[in-house]
Amino acid sequence: MGGKDRAALTEPMYYVLMSFLHQEMCGIEITEFVERKTDGRVRLGPGTLYTLLGKFQEEKLIEETQTEGRKRTYRLTEKGREAFLEELERLRACLLDGEEEL
Repeated sequence: MGGKDRAALTEPMYYVLMSFLHQEMCGIEITEFVERKTDGRVRLGPGTLYTLLGKFQEEKLIEETQTEGRKRTYRLTEKGREAFLEELERLRACLLDGEEEL
């Protein structure tokens, strides 16, 4: 997931990790953040969101911090922050390459 050790993040993956940069969030908060941040361009259905959250937990990019009934809250781990920053750097390099070609 970004960098030399991982595959590039998909756009939904990137925005889900971004959602945790400043606070813990539950699923609906993540969905609302992504929709607001992308002005509706990226929409997360429940299947996509919870698949990503499970994958990110498995890879230790996020961790669950609280459970209230069915509501689960997550936070970014240091490994998750590094994955986000690696992807940000990769995307900046892509932009620079494109701008050079123009």
